[in-house]
Amino acid sequence: MVEKRTFSISELSQEFDVTTRSIRFYEDQGLLKPRRRGQTRIFSTKDRVRLKLILRGKRMGFTLAETKELFDLWDETLTGNEKQLLKMLEILEARKAMLEQQKNDIAQAEMEIDTAEARCREALADLEQKKKEQGLAQKESGQTEEAVAQK
Repeated sequence: MVEKRTFSISELSQEFDVTTRSIRFYEDQGLLKPRRRGQTRIFSTKDRVRLKLILRGKRMGFTLAETKELFDLWDETLTGNEKQLLKMLEILEARKAMLEQQKNDIAQAEMEIDTAEARCREALADLEQKKKEQGLAQKESGQTEEAVAQK
């Protein structure tokens, strides 16, 4: 099978489940550089790969500026370089630290929710117990009044 060499904006939009507006935005930001035939954008295999990397970076929490910086470093050479790899490691380390903090924050929030839930359930059980006691007291009180009235 021959690999397709060019893609329309709609083909990329459908393939990656993003809007054409998003693709145009990435182009405006300098992340994609399609050729033009009149008003028609013609995306290369390189653009397709870059779109895939943009979306992967987005899922990992990279900013578009970080992604652009990595692309620019890659474009300085034919195969990338040490600068790009060091920058990538720096971004990944920062992202991991941020995710670790978020995990800690989530764990703390879960503990607080569990504590609040336990207190609510305890208070609810106390209220139900008081209702039962009041109901028994009223029932006994009513029986005593009935007995006095019968005498």
